[in-house]
Amino acid sequence: MASSIKLFYFFLLPMLLSFSAKAQTHKNITLGSSLSAHHNDDSSWVSPSGDFAFGFQQIENDGFLLAIWFNKISEKTVVWSANRDDLVRNDSKLDLTTNGQLVLYDPDHAKIWSSQENASEVSYAAMLDTGNFVLAANDSVNVWESFDQPTDTLLPTQIINEGSLLIARYLDTNYSSGRFQYGLQPDGNLVLYLNNYPQYTNNFAYWASNTVGIGFQLIFNQSGYVYLVEKNGTIFSTVFSDAISSEDFYQRVTLDSDGVLRHYLYPKSNGASTGVWNMSWTTLSGIPENICTQITADTGSGACGYNSYCMIGDDQRPKCLCPNGYNFMDPKDVRKGCIPNFVQQSCEDESGDFEYNELTNADWPSSSYAEFDQVSEDWCRMDCLTDCFCAVVIYKDGKCQKKKLPLSNGRMDSSTGGKALLKVRKDNFTSSSSSSNKDHSTLILVGSVILGTSGFVNVLFLVLTIIYFLRRQKAVKPENAMATSLVQNFSYSQLDKATKGFKEELGCGASATGENEMVLADWVCDCYKDCSLDLLVENDEQAKDDMNRVKKFVMIALWCIQEDPSLRPTMKKVTQMMEGSVDVPPPPDPCSFISSIGTS
Repeated sequence: MASSIKLFYFFLLPMLLSFSAKAQTHKNITLGSSLSAHHNDDSSWVSPSGDFAFGFQQIENDGFLLAIWFNKISEKTVVWSANRDDLVRNDSKLDLTTNGQLVLYDPDHAKIWSSQENASEVSYAAMLDTGNFVLAANDSVNVWESFDQPTDTLLPTQIINEGSLLIARYLDTNYSSGRFQYGLQPDGNLVLYLNNYPQYTNNFAYWASNTVGIGFQLIFNQSGYVYLVEKNGTIFSTVFSDAISSEDFYQRVTLDSDGVLRHYLYPKSNGASTGVWNMSWTTLSGIPENICTQITADTGSGACGYNSYCMIGDDQRPKCLCPNGYNFMDPKDVRKGCIPNFVQQSCEDESGDFEYNELTNADWPSSSYAEFDQVSEDWCRMDCLTDCFCAVVIYKDGKCQKKKLPLSNGRMDSSTGGKALLKVRKDNFTSSSSSSNKDHSTLILVGSVILGTSGFVNVLFLVLTIIYFLRRQKAVKPENAMATSLVQNFSYSQLDKATKGFKEELGCGASATGENEMVLADWVCDCYKDCSLDLLVENDEQAKDDMNRVKKFVMIALWCIQEDPSLRPTMKKVTQMMEGSVDVPPPPDPCSFISSIGTS
């Protein structure tokens, strides 16, 4: 008996879909009607049953979305939108024109979106109980309908034809077009693709129905079945086969922002007829089962962002995570990937400065630049430690794979096996979200670099660095402006005498210390400008033996105290310049900004 009912739903309901859609009751919306976007205004065009509504939804503080949504549930779940990639502002307007077009205008009356060009046959509009918004002629033939232009969701009675696409949202809270798409190709194959985001060209097919030359339409019927039919109407392939009562449940099939196509249901009431169900969207099925292991594209970041890895959580949804030693670039958008929170290895670093964080059953399969067979784990570990290009090494079954950043297609799954060894710095100079912690870490880093340099150069570079941080924190107070403006130039011998061989301060108190720093900075600038840096170290034989290093430190310091904040290098860039991995360009004329430091 059950099989007979299934056959009825499969073979007879598709023939009734168009009939039922046309036969249902609706409320005509007359030509010339309009809707406006206003804060705290929920005016909309509602279907006869009240199940669906068409109008503006405010998306937090970002703007308004012209959309269709489930109207009787608290979530007001959006199933279609017109302007997902171009939200409009308050006071925008939708017109159903007298010539039968839907036109969305912003407050400046610029056209943002319109339904169709040829609208002469349109007599009225209607929001149907199926969730389809239509522009119809007098004979009830649909001239335009939202079902023909899906965004990320399918509803019961909806049909997808060859060439039609679903494009996932970028994030659950960001309705703009995202990284994944699902569609029936012109060749009849039904495919899930990873996009070349931010373009929407195909990158990698991570699921397919394998129906080239066969598939004709994808149908979502009222009983919950989603299936592919041939041109003669024969059912060839079933995508979802969950039998659901449309009397008791709302349904939708959505390509979610994580790239998984899911079949959802929501009870229409908490009555006995629905059994024990939460009043929320429940996932019945999804494809693919594990997207983390399905994507192995040669380019792009994979299911998650660069340097991160994907794993299936307890809720059976993919999660994007950073390995130890890495932080999310943007915690609000984890798909932007992860960045190291330590100073990465340069080819001048000792291998002993680094160690490994381990991840079992983890891999980034598309990032290898060298592979070795029949080696031990110890050999693999040591080879990566002594290779300044190696960021991660994967060891599995005697095979060693070395990888460099950025890492892509990261996943953690029991089927992966092996272990990932991520190289991190032992002293782990981490970055912090607070600027004060960043400055503190940077001063520590600067200190560690200059400890191996001569005494005077240490004092010189450290003082200039302190000036840089004082400028950033506006620690030079206005009352010091007079003292600073009276600064004069001093020679090396004068400074040496005044500080007793650079062992004592030039003065005491906050004002005196500030003046001393400006004196030194002014003098250093003059020496650099006059190509006489040797005067800075005339009594320092160790420094005189390495004038190139003295010049490099002075140039870095002068960059750091530029008057224009946009010209100052980031601390990462400073570190790279000090390490020698990045060239130090000549700084702008220093004289113009030293005089203004005291008033900053």
